[in-house]
Parts: sequence; structure tokens; C-alpha cells
Amino acid sequence: MIFGVAKEIKDGETRVAFLPADVEEIVGLGSQVLIETGAGELSGHPDEEYIAAGATIVGSMKEVWAGADMVVAIKELEEEHFPLIREGMAIAASLHSNAHPDEVDVLLEKKVTAIAFEDITDEHGEFPALKTQSPIAGAGAVIMAAYHMSAASIRPDGTRGPGVMMTKITGCPVAEVTVTGGGYAGIAAAQAAAGMGANVTLMDVNVDKLNAARAVLPDNVQYLLSTKSAIEQRLEVSDLLVNCVPWPKHRKDHLITREMMQKHAKPTMLVCDVACDVGGALETCVQSTSHSEPLYQLDGITYYCVDNIPAAFGRTAMASCSVPQRPIFREFAKKGVVQTLKDNKYLRTALTTHEGKLTLLETALKQNREYTPAEEALGM
Repeated sequence: MIFGVAKEIKDGETRVAFLPADVEEIVGLGSQVLIETGAGELSGHPDEEYIAAGATIVGSMKEVWAGADMVVAIKELEEEHFPLIREGMAIAASLHSNAHPDEVDVLLEKKVTAIAFEDITDEHGEFPALKTQSPIAGAGAVIMAAYHMSAASIRPDGTRGPGVMMTKITGCPVAEVTVTGGGYAGIAAAQAAAGMGANVTLMDVNVDKLNAARAVLPDNVQYLLSTKSAIEQRLEVSDLLVNCVPWPKHRKDHLITREMMQKHAKPTMLVCDVACDVGGALETCVQSTSHSEPLYQLDGITYYCVDNIPAAFGRTAMASCSVPQRPIFREFAKKGVVQTLKDNKYLRTALTTHEGKLTLLETALKQNREYTPAEEALGM
């Protein structure tokens, strides 16, 4: 089997799908790995490391896609990828298909076997890929917010940030930070903000999650159950709101509505939506943004909705990113893609398309498409 890894082309993306250690394992099992030259440089892994691990370096993205049975990537497909997709090939990446109907169209048309890293589950019902990247996204959002709350940050309308420092300074008001969602991203965001010295409020609907967070977070974090009135009170005083609540794709309601923001949000507030579900938990998350253009404004409030925050910290992100995926690619190398999917029920939860059928329920619901269970599509 031939695996292919091309250089990521999403704005600001610095991660790479395979580390040299991944290549070494896969090659050791008799498979071949094609790496586009320079693919790992921004993560700290030059071509020489991949060559030493047994990879074949090729000169372009087109060569990778033309020669691979399975292309492995970090982020979803861009329009530039569409002409390179061959009928019947396999793709594994963080596809986020529910937000990209054009991507789904081409995957179905070309009868691709597409696997979404973000939807792979484990025996505990958790998502291993999110488990490694969500803390980086949560903490990274706060790091970026610390800059965009400064007056050095220029808003899209030409105004400057409010000049609020996250760090506690004697004699000065302390920044107020609210984090919604007590999962991996939320805890990391609260920890980062509290570590800078801000007054932090962590909110969740689950009291057990809040108690678990209390056990690991410092004393300058308080914990509130996430009710409408509690959120509205926090909107009135918060300098920074960090949303880490992933929203079910089929839901039409919102945790925080536009009306709530209009009535209660502090005018100088910065909102960082880590979950970045357009029209999801935050009704006012109306678009994802990029590292080169990270901000937009709505009703006078500034939003940071970058959907690949860990890309800003590629070396850190890659230290853990490949660990949960490595056993999967060992299976692919040994048994092939279809047999691995038949044998691995946790991997089947991430099967997005196969032989022209859409096999991911949340995308079918969000885009009003016909759904086929993965087992049926695989002929099980």
C-alpha cells in the first residue's frame, strides 16, 4: 500500500500528517510513503529525517496525490485538491464534512473512501484526535486573545483593541474571562487564562465536569452552571469570552443567541470561538476565520474564529497528534483500508463516504442528504 503526505495548504497550517517515526513504522510493514518536499519543515522535520525513515520525497502535491492509494492530511480538502482526487482512492484527514458541502460533493462523485480523524472514537466513547488537539486549541485561543485584547491589535474597522492586559498587575483592574464548556479545550483555556492572572469563570451544564475541573485548576477560577441568566451576567462583565462547546450539527438553537450578545455583551469584549461551529453554540459565529485574517466584527463585538488554532503551535501539536493515529495506520498497512474498517468498529464511526455513499449521520442531517450506515456501505 502507498501512503501519501502532501504539504498542507490551508492558511497558516504548519502541521504535517506523518512524523518520521510514523513513516518508519509503516515502511517497516512493507508499505511505501510518499512525502512532498518540505511538508514537515514547519513542524521541525526536514526532508532528511523522512528520507532516513524510509520515505520517498517527491516534488509536488500533484505527485503525492497521483501516486498514493491513501492520502493522509491534517485539514479538510481545499478547492485545489478537487481535480487531484481519483475515483476509488482513500483519504484520511480532519474533514469536517458537515461544514463543507462542496467537499462532500466531490467525495461522493469520485466514490472516495474518506475517513475523518475528528470522528474516530475509542472504547470510552471519546475522540482521540480531539483529545490531543483540543487542549492546544483552548490554550492557544487564550494566547492569541492576549494579543488581540491589546491596543496593538487592529480591528477590521480600523479601531484598536481595548488595551486590556490578561496578566495581573498590582493596582490595576483584573481581566475577566468566561469559558463555556468544561471539556479538554475549556479546561486548557481556563488554565491558560488563570495562569496569566485573569479572573476566570468556567461554565458547563454538567456539575461533574465542573467538579473535575476544580480538582486541576487554580484558585482564581470559579465555576458556574451554564444557565441563560448566568451567561447573561457573565457577558456583561467579561473582557474575553472563550467558547469551547461543540454543538450538535443538527440543532437549530444556540447556547448564546445574537439577541443575548446585543443586549448584554460588554462593548469591548473579545469572543474566541474555539469550537468554531458556524451557527452553533454561538449564533454570532457566522464564519470561520484564518491566521492571516483572524478577526471579524458583528454588532460592534469582535470575534476570533480561527478553525485551526493548533497550526500556530505546530511543533507542540505534532508531539501528540500522531500518537493516537499510529495504530490505525499500522492496521491499514497490514490489512488494507476496507478490511481495517470492517474489523475496527471505532474507526467505522469516522467513515464519511464510501463508494458514493454518505456514511456520516451528522453530515447527512446537516446537509439534508441520503444517509447509508457504514456497515451497509461496506457490505457487512
